[in-house]
Amino acid sequence: MAQRASGFTLVELMITLAITGILAGVSIPSMQAFIEHQRTSSAISTLNSHIALARISAVTHNQRTVLCPTTNGQTCAGGTDWSLGWMVFADKNNNRKLDAKDEVLQTDLAPSNRHLRIVSSIGRQQLRYLPDGRSAGSNLTLSVCNAKGEVLGRVIVNNVGRPRSERPKQPTACPA
Repeated sequence: MAQRASGFTLVELMITLAITGILAGVSIPSMQAFIEHQRTSSAISTLNSHIALARISAVTHNQRTVLCPTTNGQTCAGGTDWSLGWMVFADKNNNRKLDAKDEVLQTDLAPSNRHLRIVSSIGRQQLRYLPDGRSAGSNLTLSVCNAKGEVLGRVIVNNVGRPRSERPKQPTACPA
C-alpha cells in the first residue's frame, strides 16, 4: 500500500497567497478610512469634554474660565492651531491670560493624533465662559482635518455656550 504525502503543493500555496494578497488589497483602504473616522471621533469627544469642563467650572465657581490653545501648558498660544494642545483655566482677573493667581483646571498637550490637525476659526481663537455659562462673542468653530487638508469634523460653540459637532457630507478644505 502506497502512502500519500501530506502537505501543500506549490500550486496550492501560490493560489492561497494570491487570494490572501487580493483580500488584503481590498480591505486596507476601508480599514484606513475606519481608523481615520475613529481618530476624528476621539478628537471631537475630547474637545467636547474640555468645553464642558470649562463651562461647568465657570458656572460652579462663579468665575470666568478660558479654553485656549497652548504649546507648553503655561501660556495661551496665539493663532488658530490647536493641534499641539489646549488648556482650561480660571481667569480671575478677566485678562484672558494665565497669570500667577489663575488656576489651571486641565491641560492636554498633544491631544490629537499626528495624522489630524485641529484649527479654530480666524475670528475667535479661544473660548471664554462667563459665570452664567454663556460664551459671549461670535461662534467658535474648531475643525478637525486630515493630512490631505480635508475637514473630517467640526465642533461649533454658539454664543449661549453650547457645543455641537458635525461631520461634513461633502469634502471641504480645512481652514488655513
